[in-house]
Amino acid sequence: MTKTAAIYARVSSDRQKESGTIASQTAAVRECAQARAYIVPPEWVFEDDGFSGARLDRPGLEAVRDLAAEGRIEAVLVLSPDRLSRKYAYQVLLLEEFARCGVACEFVESPPAETPQERLLVQVQGMIAEYERAQIAERSRRGKRHKARNGSPSVLSGAPYGYRYVKRSEGLEARYEVLAGEAAVVRQVFDSYTREQCSMGAIARSLTE
Repeated sequence: MTKTAAIYARVSSDRQKESGTIASQTAAVRECAQARAYIVPPEWVFEDDGFSGARLDRPGLEAVRDLAAEGRIEAVLVLSPDRLSRKYAYQVLLLEEFARCGVACEFVESPPAETPQERLLVQVQGMIAEYERAQIAERSRRGKRHKARNGSPSVLSGAPYGYRYVKRSEGLEARYEVLAGEAAVVRQVFDSYTREQCSMGAIARSLTE
């Protein structure tokens, strides 16, 4: 007897912390679907590329939830619990929602959660994933703060207006160099706001003109 399923894959915008691409995720889940005798129509393969797992408002995930609510699928196939959500509470919410709709949620890299012990394992994996994400965020925050205190420009995502970013070279640290033309505009804005007490709107109109 054939069973219908939807595939869900996700990678966040921070690719350096992701293992593999969203295409490799989908390929792995497709293989699992075939091995488990699931039928997955092409339009039921959903990918959220560049979406954080710490939020629920993702287009692909919303589509999967709609299919489940409409009773059109029997299972949702995902690579691992942290691809479904980085937050343990959200994982529980989604798993319970799928269960109420009579939809199984199966993870390629986890055993089927059919017994209480297996469900506990999935939940523990979710908690570990959330803990690891919190660790990464805290280390990143402290690292950026340390670099900022030591005058490193790498704490910013790009050079602010008025500066040019100069990459690190042999014997020299990365740095910012002032761009004379843009710096003049920055001084003009500063003087208009502080000395002439112009409003932001007035300054913007002046610059536009």
